[in-house]
Amino acid sequence: MRKVVRQSTVLFCIAAGLGATGMAQATNGYFSHGFGTTSKGLAGAGVAYSQDAMAAATNPAGMVTVGDRIDLGAALFSPRREYTVTGNPSGVGGTFGLEPGTVESDSDYFLIPHFAWNRMLDDQSSIGISVYGNGGMNTDYPVTPMGGTFYAGAAGVDLTQLFIAPTYARKINDTASWGVTPIIAYQRFKATGLGSFGGFSSDAANLSDRGYDSSWGYGVRLGVQGEVSPGLRLGASYQSKIFAEEFDKYKGLFAEQGDFDIPANMTVGLAWDVSPSSTLFFDVQHIWYSDIASVGNPFSKLTVEGQPLGADNGPGFGWKDMTIAKIGYQWQSSPDMTWRLGYSYGKQPIRDSEVLFNILAPAVIEHHLTGGFTKQIGTNNEFNFAAMYAPAKKVSGANPLEVPGQQEIEIKMYQFELEASYAWKF
Repeated sequence: MRKVVRQSTVLFCIAAGLGATGMAQATNGYFSHGFGTTSKGLAGAGVAYSQDAMAAATNPAGMVTVGDRIDLGAALFSPRREYTVTGNPSGVGGTFGLEPGTVESDSDYFLIPHFAWNRMLDDQSSIGISVYGNGGMNTDYPVTPMGGTFYAGAAGVDLTQLFIAPTYARKINDTASWGVTPIIAYQRFKATGLGSFGGFSSDAANLSDRGYDSSWGYGVRLGVQGEVSPGLRLGASYQSKIFAEEFDKYKGLFAEQGDFDIPANMTVGLAWDVSPSSTLFFDVQHIWYSDIASVGNPFSKLTVEGQPLGADNGPGFGWKDMTIAKIGYQWQSSPDMTWRLGYSYGKQPIRDSEVLFNILAPAVIEHHLTGGFTKQIGTNNEFNFAAMYAPAKKVSGANPLEVPGQQEIEIKMYQFELEASYAWKF
């Protein structure tokens, strides 16, 4: 027991340290398309059937079914984002025209680690802890011939969200369980190249180029899971809004003086054993982006209502809520080899009227294609792998700070990701 505790403590410290490094995820909005390598191979499905100790990030009820284990892994994530401006600036007083042309973001590769530990207290209950990147967004546009995206140097944002999630799970009976995960969230953010918006801000001194600021937040995830008939499992999980401290260095950018809470989300799903060696998964997830003012408020709060950036009812990114359907198929080809395929779809959250601000966060991805496998190594270890490709998606709309019809902005992104993890069972 002491050896296990020492090992898990060391691995936890490593994962927590890695988790504080730069991350960027912008798949379903800015949330990851899945958590844990087995779930990612199924396009993020698995709320009804948990297979590793990262289950707490999807459904904490599943932790009591995965046994004593440690999972440690990392993903290499590559989002490719760009924007295109068509039409010259009008030069009319009071307008804000952008430099025409296509600009691609730098910083194309990100390492995203995760760590999870689970321990059975007895046959009916377990405790565990998971550390993982919930999501993020990153853009890094270089200086252009006319001085940058917004004429204030290299422009972009860098948002990281890290979750520390202790979990308690308990069986209701032989076929059902529940779980609870208090969430401690750490956020880090910086913005550059936005100084030209100073005249639109309630606090221009805390708008851009202030370096990194950090924020802590707290919330909870609850889940249930059970077999309702032989071979058919159902699951549901709800994560509350994460109430976070304001980003004081950017209280002139985000609505409500730098407030940036993390939206609530809910997932329901099923897992059906279609044969003794194969399982079909289907999940539906909903994310309430519109409930967070700094994310959901439209840019018209500025252009129509006259509310400046950073104000109580100031403009945000104008994101709609997202509903994502995820389907996965898993089959075991031999006692030590399991294969996975997955697909998910969610209508992207950005309206065509919101493209100007979303140059900074072009989270327009809708489709995810995934695959993966698990290779058993002896009786107590396993190697997991997952791959994801998200095809390119574009959203176009008028520049709201220009003469109507003068300029059009198109934002675009595609992504791919490779993830590997190793599990120790004890």
